[in-house]
Amino acid sequence: MMMRTLVCIGVMAVFVCFININAVNGQLSSTFYDKACPSLQSIVKSVVKQAVAKEKRMGASLLRLHFHDCFVNGCDGSILLDDNATFTGEKSAGPNANSARGFEVIDTIKTQVEAACSGVVSCADILTIAARDSIVELQGPTWTVMLGRRDSPTASLSAANNNIPSPASSLSTLISSFQAHGLSTKDLVALSGAHTIGQSRCAFFRTRFYNETNINAAFSTSVKANCPSAGGDNSLSPLDVVTPTTFDNQYYANLKIQKGLLHSDQQLFNGGSTDSQVTAYSTNQNSFFTDFAAAMVKMGNISPLTGNSGQIRKNCRKSN
Repeated sequence: MMMRTLVCIGVMAVFVCFININAVNGQLSSTFYDKACPSLQSIVKSVVKQAVAKEKRMGASLLRLHFHDCFVNGCDGSILLDDNATFTGEKSAGPNANSARGFEVIDTIKTQVEAACSGVVSCADILTIAARDSIVELQGPTWTVMLGRRDSPTASLSAANNNIPSPASSLSTLISSFQAHGLSTKDLVALSGAHTIGQSRCAFFRTRFYNETNINAAFSTSVKANCPSAGGDNSLSPLDVVTPTTFDNQYYANLKIQKGLLHSDQQLFNGGSTDSQVTAYSTNQNSFFTDFAAAMVKMGNISPLTGNSGQIRKNCRKSN
């Protein structure tokens, strides 16, 4: 893809304007900020590196924020908005309440980026880069992030409640949800591999462990010890009990021996159409990494606001 850039420089008035033709046409570009904010990538990388070094779980949290952002009206930074007098945002939606986290890390990045190049970089793009850098810090793959998204001035509680797949979803529901966002079944299985890191609340997997039988017995006993049949909703268990802070293919090996924490996890290997892909990833980490990176680029391209749509927020928590 060839990018055309128009540069206007007025000698006396010192006008400088860069018009990225790709952005105007609704296309993202890996070089979008190269001239307007050349330090962007290094700033994001530095802050994410520090945050993940302080708490490994933060890498998974930042990745999850990006996923929950993109599945609700596109990758537009709407999940970062606090409630205001005009709308109730996405932070209090069922999939996010008491579980979405990492907002302070994004705030720190935004503050540093604004100091370097004010009013240039969107919160949506910052979150997208932070998700990639989080994976890298946890020994996962890297990829080129496409940029040029703008920020939504509003958020939707109802859309967050309706568009983010539930951990109780069946395989057919998961496939339909991802297809509705332009993602294939292959993308679904690859992106689910993000559950090789991070933790989940007891409230999200209690029903599975007290009602289902396709669970490794020893695994079930250990999880129940930390997730009672009543109470303890916020008790945490690792999504990957073997290597919970390393981004690898262990998640798929776990599914093959019925050690999926969430109902939706184990649905990927339960006698259905995705069993073969799970098996393939469980023995070929390079294949998983390649497909995961490609799927992340596709997910990051869900309905971005570009050109003159949306805005570039000064503060990721509120519209301008």
